[in-house]
Amino acid sequence: MTRHIAYIGLGSNLEEPRSQLQRAFADLDNMPGTSLLAQSALYRSAPLGYLDQPDFVNAVAKIDTALSPRDLLQVLLKIEHTHGRERTFRNAPRTLDLDILLYDELQLHEHGLSIPHPQMHLRAFVLQPLLELAPDCVIPAIGAARLARLACQDQELERLDDAV
Repeated sequence: MTRHIAYIGLGSNLEEPRSQLQRAFADLDNMPGTSLLAQSALYRSAPLGYLDQPDFVNAVAKIDTALSPRDLLQVLLKIEHTHGRERTFRNAPRTLDLDILLYDELQLHEHGLSIPHPQMHLRAFVLQPLLELAPDCVIPAIGAARLARLACQDQELERLDDAV
Protein backbone atom coordinates (compact mmCIF):
# COMPACT_ATOMS: atom_id res chain seq x y z
CA MET A 1 0.00 0.00 0.00
CA THR A 2 1.52 3.29 -1.11
CA ARG A 3 1.69 5.99 1.53
CA HIS A 4 1.54 9.72 0.88
CA ILE A 5 2.31 12.84 2.90
CA ALA A 6 -0.36 15.50 2.70
CA TYR A 7 -0.89 18.84 4.40
CA ILE A 8 -4.43 19.86 5.31
CA GLY A 9 -5.52 23.43 6.02
CA LEU A 10 -8.10 23.82 8.78
CA GLY A 11 -10.28 26.85 9.46
CA SER A 12 -13.31 27.77 11.53
CA ASN A 13 -15.09 30.91 12.68
CA LEU A 14 -18.38 29.56 14.08
CA GLU A 15 -19.42 27.51 17.12
CA GLU A 16 -16.23 27.62 19.20
CA PRO A 17 -13.60 27.59 16.44
CA ARG A 18 -10.74 26.38 18.66
CA SER A 19 -12.77 23.37 19.74
CA GLN A 20 -13.83 22.72 16.14
CA LEU A 21 -10.18 22.53 15.09
CA GLN A 22 -9.13 20.34 18.00
CA ARG A 23 -11.93 17.88 17.17
CA ALA A 24 -10.98 18.04 13.49
CA PHE A 25 -7.38 17.06 14.30
CA ALA A 26 -8.75 13.94 16.01
CA ASP A 27 -11.05 13.29 13.03
CA LEU A 28 -8.06 13.48 10.66
CA ASP A 29 -6.19 10.94 12.77
CA ASN A 30 -9.21 8.60 12.60
CA MET A 31 -9.60 8.67 8.81
CA PRO A 32 -9.18 5.28 7.13
CA GLY A 33 -5.58 4.47 6.22
CA THR A 34 -4.40 7.76 7.70
CA SER A 35 -2.30 8.97 10.62
CA LEU A 36 -1.95 12.50 11.94
CA LEU A 37 1.80 13.15 12.04
CA ALA A 38 1.84 16.75 13.29
CA GLN A 39 -0.37 19.74 13.90
CA SER A 40 0.52 23.40 13.95
CA ALA A 41 -0.40 25.95 16.55
CA LEU A 42 -3.69 27.77 16.09
CA TYR A 43 -3.76 31.21 14.49
CA ARG A 44 -6.39 33.95 14.42
CA SER A 45 -6.87 35.84 11.16
CA ALA A 46 -9.32 38.33 9.72
CA PRO A 47 -11.74 37.01 7.09
CA LEU A 48 -10.94 37.42 3.40
CA GLY A 49 -13.48 38.04 0.67
CA TYR A 50 -16.69 38.37 2.71
CA LEU A 51 -15.62 40.62 5.60
CA ASP A 52 -18.82 40.87 7.69
CA GLN A 53 -18.11 37.79 9.82
CA PRO A 54 -16.05 36.76 12.86
CA ASP A 55 -12.30 36.23 12.71
CA PHE A 56 -11.10 32.76 11.76
CA VAL A 57 -9.00 30.30 13.68
CA ASN A 58 -6.67 28.40 11.34
CA ALA A 59 -4.10 25.63 11.52
CA VAL A 60 -2.36 23.04 9.35
CA ALA A 61 -2.10 19.29 9.84
CA LYS A 62 0.50 16.95 8.37
CA ILE A 63 -0.89 13.49 7.63
CA ASP A 64 0.37 10.20 6.29
CA THR A 65 -2.34 8.58 4.17
CA ALA A 66 -3.04 5.69 1.84
CA LEU A 67 -6.06 7.57 0.42
CA SER A 68 -5.96 8.89 -3.14
CA PRO A 69 -6.39 12.66 -3.53
CA ARG A 70 -10.04 12.25 -4.61
CA ASP A 71 -10.82 9.82 -1.75
CA LEU A 72 -9.09 12.15 0.71
CA LEU A 73 -11.24 15.04 -0.50
CA GLN A 74 -14.42 12.97 -0.04
CA VAL A 75 -13.49 12.04 3.54
CA LEU A 76 -12.64 15.68 4.34
CA LEU A 77 -16.02 16.80 2.99
CA LYS A 78 -17.73 14.22 5.22
CA ILE A 79 -15.83 15.51 8.26
CA GLU A 80 -16.89 19.07 7.42
CA HIS A 81 -20.48 17.87 7.19
CA THR A 82 -20.33 16.15 10.60
CA HIS A 83 -19.13 19.48 12.03
CA GLY A 84 -22.23 21.20 10.62
CA ARG A 85 -20.60 22.87 7.60
CA GLU A 86 -23.12 24.58 5.35
CA ARG A 87 -22.09 26.06 2.02
CA THR A 88 -24.43 29.04 1.76
CA PHE A 89 -22.23 31.33 -0.37
CA ARG A 90 -18.58 31.84 -1.30
CA ASN A 91 -16.38 32.81 1.69
CA ALA A 92 -19.32 32.42 4.09
CA PRO A 93 -18.77 31.86 7.82
CA ARG A 94 -18.20 28.18 8.58
CA THR A 95 -17.98 25.71 11.41
CA LEU A 96 -15.14 23.88 9.67
CA ASP A 97 -13.21 24.19 6.44
CA LEU A 98 -10.72 21.48 5.43
CA ASP A 99 -8.52 21.97 2.36
CA ILE A 100 -5.91 19.72 0.81
CA LEU A 101 -2.94 22.06 0.55
CA LEU A 102 -0.26 19.64 -0.63
CA TYR A 103 -0.17 15.94 -1.48
CA ASP A 104 3.41 14.73 -1.95
CA GLU A 105 4.77 16.83 -4.85
CA LEU A 106 1.60 16.27 -6.87
CA GLN A 107 0.21 18.89 -9.24
CA LEU A 108 -3.41 18.10 -10.06
CA HIS A 109 -6.17 20.20 -11.59
CA GLU A 110 -9.51 18.40 -11.88
CA HIS A 111 -13.07 19.57 -11.49
CA GLY A 112 -13.49 20.33 -7.78
CA LEU A 113 -9.91 19.46 -6.81
CA SER A 114 -6.70 21.40 -7.35
CA ILE A 115 -3.41 20.44 -5.68
CA PRO A 116 -1.53 22.40 -4.54
CA HIS A 117 -4.38 24.51 -3.24
CA PRO A 118 -4.57 27.38 -5.75
CA GLN A 119 -4.69 30.19 -3.16
CA MET A 120 -2.38 28.81 -0.47
CA HIS A 121 0.65 30.87 -1.49
CA LEU A 122 -1.38 34.07 -1.03
CA ARG A 123 -2.59 33.38 2.51
CA ALA A 124 -0.51 34.02 5.62
CA PHE A 125 -2.98 31.95 7.68
CA VAL A 126 -2.00 28.91 5.59
CA LEU A 127 1.70 29.60 5.09
CA GLN A 128 2.68 30.40 8.69
CA PRO A 129 1.29 27.18 10.22
CA LEU A 130 2.58 25.18 7.22
CA LEU A 131 6.08 26.55 7.78
CA GLU A 132 5.87 25.48 11.44
CA LEU A 133 5.52 21.88 10.25
CA ALA A 134 7.69 22.06 7.12
CA PRO A 135 10.19 24.95 7.28
CA ASP A 136 11.77 24.00 3.94
CA CYS A 137 8.46 23.41 2.15
CA VAL A 138 8.39 24.02 -1.59
CA ILE A 139 4.99 24.56 -3.19
CA PRO A 140 4.96 22.89 -6.64
CA ALA A 141 4.91 25.46 -9.47
CA ILE A 142 5.18 28.30 -6.91
CA GLY A 143 8.45 27.90 -5.00
CA ALA A 144 9.61 28.19 -1.42
CA ALA A 145 6.74 28.65 1.05
CA ARG A 146 8.93 30.93 3.19
CA LEU A 147 9.25 33.36 0.26
CA ALA A 148 5.50 33.28 -0.34
CA ARG A 149 5.04 34.04 3.38
CA LEU A 150 7.25 37.11 3.08
CA ALA A 151 4.98 38.38 0.32
CA CYS A 152 2.01 38.12 2.73
CA GLN A 153 3.54 40.16 5.56
CA ASP A 154 0.76 42.74 5.35
CA GLN A 155 -1.81 40.12 6.45
CA GLU A 156 -2.30 40.19 10.22
CA LEU A 157 -1.97 36.90 11.99
CA GLU A 158 -2.05 36.15 15.70
CA ARG A 159 -0.65 32.93 17.12
CA LEU A 160 -3.03 31.71 19.80
CA ASP A 161 -2.33 29.90 23.01
CA ASP A 162 -2.17 26.16 22.27
CA ALA A 163 -4.90 25.62 24.86
CA VAL A 164 -8.40 24.96 23.55
